Amino acid sequence: MSGSSFAQRLAVSSTLPRQTVGMRDSVNIGFLGPLSGPVESWGLPGLNGCRIWEDWLNDAGGLLLRGRRYPLRIHAYDCGYDPDRAMEGARQLLQRHDVKLLMMLGGDTLSPLKDFLTRNRVLTSTLLPSDLSPDTPFLIAPSELHPIYNVTAVDWLARNRPDLRRVALCSQTDALGLPSLAAYRAAFRAAGIEIVEEVRYAPEATDPVPIVGPMLAAEPDMLCWCTSYTPMVHAMTEYAHAQGFRGQILSCTLDNYPALVGRLGARFMEGVLFQFPDFDDPLLREKAFFFNRPQVFFEEYNRRFPASWSAVSWEYVAILEIWHAAVEKAGTLAPVSVLAAMKQLGQVTHAFGPAQWWGEEMFGISNALVGDWPVVAIRDGKARILEFGSIPDWLARHGTLLKREMAALGQLWEQRVAEDARQPGGARRIPAG
Repeated sequence: MSGSSFAQRLAVSSTLPRQTVGMRDSVNIGFLGPLSGPVESWGLPGLNGCRIWEDWLNDAGGLLLRGRRYPLRIHAYDCGYDPDRAMEGARQLLQRHDVKLLMMLGGDTLSPLKDFLTRNRVLTSTLLPSDLSPDTPFLIAPSELHPIYNVTAVDWLARNRPDLRRVALCSQTDALGLPSLAAYRAAFRAAGIEIVEEVRYAPEATDPVPIVGPMLAAEPDMLCWCTSYTPMVHAMTEYAHAQGFRGQILSCTLDNYPALVGRLGARFMEGVLFQFPDFDDPLLREKAFFFNRPQVFFEEYNRRFPASWSAVSWEYVAILEIWHAAVEKAGTLAPVSVLAAMKQLGQVTHAFGPAQWWGEEMFGISNALVGDWPVVAIRDGKARILEFGSIPDWLARHGTLLKREMAALGQLWEQRVAEDARQPGGARRIPAG
């Protein structure tokens, strides 16, 4: 997208007269995600961010479509990261509200819905590009390139901390954890860093001792939590601290990191690496970026939803931005036309700068946006961006290695499609181990 984003235009337009919505009928968006339970921090904060965007858009007059304005309404359903509840939620959102875009976290909750959503031509977004395949043409990943962006933190370490040579990894055995494990494996091996221990645990696990214990016993320089859920990230970090670990810690996300700083101290948390910045970060002021004034959004979010900022607080809003621009370009809400307009936008301004549609070689379809991604570290108790790593550059050098590691864990699209076909109802169940 070119020019100012909707978020920016709406945020700075408070001095303008409010425009009148021209139609009573609303344009409906569906939010189907975990609003409770252990995965809540990757669902509810995202809905919170969408509520801000929804209010900004409607305060400015609504969605402009063919010269008329329509109010936009976001309808939410809490699936709790349960596949059966996700299916019921999808039916309700589609049949009761005729949603024109369905936003999901993805992963195990998406697997049983794919045929239903494809048959009904529901434009659906996921935060997990590993969900993509050629048989889901209306599924897009325009916001988050999980888990591929995790390679940027490892690449930064290899260049800036060459003294760190041994790492222990852990991951839950589900559709969030296993692709992340594959990406970290590839990144460490590309950097020549030895993987001295790897622990895979059941997604429902809550005890960090049998996970972190073997990792520490291998005497690593680094502990990597991959994409573990927030409660486990906190529990494992606290256990490592209690056992006297003083090396490097990496994690895909570090939601509610101030609580860990408060409990464990800024000194222990100094230098912990992850991938999601606060939006008051000074480096975002200089970045060509879908929120041209990210701090305005960050301040509004924290005012309305204090102590709940997470990795996904802005990601679903990024999807809404791209969808909204495509609707304006297409002049229609029809999924086929909106998707075509997304692809014809040219160089899309992704979350952290210019991005391009990609994915054919990894997912069988180019429905993911790839660009730069930030490497974030705790500095004096506060999240700070160290650099913006280029995912395309890393893929150009090591894409074959990543594909090999994804294949080793059964995460290539053709492997997932075959596995889903063997499961009752198409829902993939991954055993612990």
